[in-house]
Amino acid sequence: MKKIQYNIDIHAPAEKVYTTMLGLENIETYNQWTAEFNPTSTYEGSWDKGSKIYFVGTDENGKKGGMVAEIAENIPARFVSIRHIGMLDGDKEITEGEEIEKWAGCLENYSFDEEDGVTTVTAEIDVDDNYLDYFDKTWPKALQKLKEISER
Repeated sequence: MKKIQYNIDIHAPAEKVYTTMLGLENIETYNQWTAEFNPTSTYEGSWDKGSKIYFVGTDENGKKGGMVAEIAENIPARFVSIRHIGMLDGDKEITEGEEIEKWAGCLENYSFDEEDGVTTVTAEIDVDDNYLDYFDKTWPKALQKLKEISER
């Protein structure tokens, strides 16, 4: 596993960026920026610390799948940490097995640092080498989309 980092400066207060990123007032804001990863991307669950949350989408055949995670930390407008637990196959949680062991316990951390009305969002992700190219192409696009939505 490698720890990779992406960041972007957004001309909006940290509270607005945080609320937009997590889709707290309207889940569509979350769906819009994460559509860069999967056009059907959404989540089910709560962003409260300790809560289980599903990051889901549907494949080309309409089957639901995604990631099972836990909110390891959530300090509003400052920091969010997501711990990977397993995968979702349809409605079935898969939390054991060789494929899961690669990701289990890995973190996605998001920091929101505001200065003079500009919020720097930093995404730090534990990632398997096989996904580096994909994330290097996709994360910058997703953060750019978040910037556009947050600056409206």
